[in-house]
Amino acid sequence: MARIEGGIVIGRPVDVVFDYVADQSNEPQYNPQMVRAEKITSGPVGKGTQFRSAVASRGRTTEMLIECTGYDRPKLFATTTTMAQADISYTLRFEPTPAGTRMTWSGQVRPKGAFRLLGPVITWLGIRQEQRIWTALKQHLETTPTGPVLAAPDRQ
Repeated sequence: MARIEGGIVIGRPVDVVFDYVADQSNEPQYNPQMVRAEKITSGPVGKGTQFRSAVASRGRTTEMLIECTGYDRPKLFATTTTMAQADISYTLRFEPTPAGTRMTWSGQVRPKGAFRLLGPVITWLGIRQEQRIWTALKQHLETTPTGPVLAAPDRQ
């Protein structure tokens, strides 16, 4: 099992950052590897909400099912991701700071099949990948003049 952790400060209010990240269908706007992300359950984002996503890497597309397993707006967002290569449990925590929002992440990747042999490599790659994704989110949110247009949490 690979463990991935990190954090970043984003210059936007905590509720804006939380709502934008919790709606996983926003991820293709800041993660160039995410080629598709769609909400497949009805109602507002919350515990039990599911997203079907796909990422492209090295000429291949990997399908994923992401389910929200913890939702405490605007403090905590937790998910499980299921894909052919691995299962991932992931928790994001959000706290207000004078500079905006401190977002921290903690994930556990459980590789499947032959990928189990790559544990240390997956950890190294995962740490770098998550830092890139969340740095891109920071840039995206901070360079949009009023922040991205967000749906109200109860209007999805």
